Amino acid sequence: MLAATTGGRLWCSFGPSGLIAFKRYRVMDIEEIKAKVRANEYIYSHHADLERRADDLTLAQVEDALLAGAILEQYRDTGRGKSCLVVGFSRNIPVHAVCGWRGDKVVLITVYIPGPPQFVDPWTRGESQ
Repeated sequence: MLAATTGGRLWCSFGPSGLIAFKRYRVMDIEEIKAKVRANEYIYSHHADLERRADDLTLAQVEDALLAGAILEQYRDTGRGKSCLVVGFSRNIPVHAVCGWRGDKVVLITVYIPGPPQFVDPWTRGESQ
């Protein structure tokens, strides 16, 4: 059984022995992501780098988009921790980046230019989603 306190930052779980265990987790915050990008405290996953290159995005364009970005979606912990989808622009190019935590660094899980059929525009998922 899990129960969250206000703010969603502290979880209480009841183990098999009936004892209560508390677990803190990091939520994704756009200002913290931007601070990590400015401090060069972020890393690319192999997948993110492949996707970035496939869409002909430069490292500078991804940084620009993250620094101008906003969180579009928050994702639950699916075993690898919390993550979120950031939407931002580098000049007139929309960029999506799924960000998570790897220790104290932000990890870019995937990076791409959004488009049909998955996205109608940079902020709106397509009908099939």
